[in-house]
Amino acid sequence: MLWGECLANAKIIGSSSSALRRMMAGGVAGASVDLILFPLDTIKTRLQSPQGFYKAGGFRGIYAGVPSAAIGSFPNAAAFFLTYEYVKWCLYTDSSSYLMPVKHMLAASAGEVVACLIRVPSEVVKQRAQVSASSRTFQIFSDILYEEIPFSLVQFPLWEFLKALWSWRQEHVVDSWQSAVCGAFAGGFAAAVTTPLDVAKTRIMLAKAGSSVAGGNVLSALRGVWQSQGLAGLFSGVFPRMASISLGGFIFLGAYDQTRCLLLQVGREGS
Repeated sequence: MLWGECLANAKIIGSSSSALRRMMAGGVAGASVDLILFPLDTIKTRLQSPQGFYKAGGFRGIYAGVPSAAIGSFPNAAAFFLTYEYVKWCLYTDSSSYLMPVKHMLAASAGEVVACLIRVPSEVVKQRAQVSASSRTFQIFSDILYEEIPFSLVQFPLWEFLKALWSWRQEHVVDSWQSAVCGAFAGGFAAAVTTPLDVAKTRIMLAKAGSSVAGGNVLSALRGVWQSQGLAGLFSGVFPRMASISLGGFIFLGAYDQTRCLLLQVGREGS
């Protein structure tokens, strides 16, 4: 399908009840996971802080910054899933095609770019509240893309693959709880392999203004961590990150499927 045809149909899709269901389901999922898992995210951020865990606040005020997360999470997740599903539709391929993972990668990347436009302002406020540091918005936008796109390139193709495999094994489409389990495995794996990028992003966000790290170069930040702390430094906070994102993947992707199914059922009953 030509991209022009996709754009020509955008108004139809955008005004449909299907698009609204995706937005609502994504928003509910995003708000739920952010509010439930916020303490783990705060602990992870403080573990990765160059100040050290206890100097960065330790276990004190682990809900600091939660208002900004709650405000940003609903539209952020809604924008991601609307974009993700729309790009998947534009890049339609046969379910048996070897291009399926590529389609999911492209859709997830597009979703992250759109969602990042909403995520960055709330991320700045949240990080500053968690560890009290300074950052620049454009720098944070690029740093989040450096981390989130690689993460989504792993998580979403793996999630879709695990769902397809489970559906094939049981000969029917997965239930919401099964989608949640697939989301947990996909999220945990993606969290582990992208931890160094998360460490670099956090160091850049929390760097003092004028320092070399505050320049925003991810490779430079990674090199600095490697030289000062080695492999352990690159994977600092990996277990809280895996625990948080595995649980987050279970809640986020399970809630998305469940909410979408409920809204679909309500729509059918109301028609």
